[in-house]
Amino acid sequence: MFTGIIEALGRVRDVRQENTNKHFTLTSPFTHELKIDQSVAHNGVCLTVVSIKADEYVVTAIDETLQKTNLGHLKAGDVVNLERCMVANGRFDGHVVQGHVDQTAICESVEDENGSWVFTFKYDASSGNVTVEKGSICINGISLTVFNSKKDSFSVAIIPYTYEHTNLHQVKAGDTVNLEFDIIGKYVARLLGK
Repeated sequence: MFTGIIEALGRVRDVRQENTNKHFTLTSPFTHELKIDQSVAHNGVCLTVVSIKADEYVVTAIDETLQKTNLGHLKAGDVVNLERCMVANGRFDGHVVQGHVDQTAICESVEDENGSWVFTFKYDASSGNVTVEKGSICINGISLTVFNSKKDSFSVAIIPYTYEHTNLHQVKAGDTVNLEFDIIGKYVARLLGK
């Protein structure tokens, strides 16, 4: 389980295709603390560390993951948001995040608000996912609060710290991001048959 509080930015060093899988080699400030078989969220996608060598580690994404997330677009040099799984005695600063991306969204706009930024995203609502005004959403692994919630779009306001310490500062109109909708909202929607 994760909280959506980004711990560090990682950099993709290499992407290797093997059949339908992709192996990503990355560096991070905490590579020396990782262990093989550990879960780490990459842009909100929970992946297992399969190899560690010096300051680099490797994770593997299967075709299902590549089709439903933005990881398939990653290339050497790209920056990803990283979060290690929550420790049982840690603070719960974000919201419940599973690391299971529900779908992607397209950034419609980024507005500079002279001290903050407003990002608006559009997603395919046919899968039944919903946002709630002032509810939680996870974008590229970042726990954020929704406003201007509509059937197939929503906005989030970003403070300077989040803008500078996540890969949101690289997201522009037309870019694809990962979405994990609030787990409580997903269960409520299912119970209500939506």
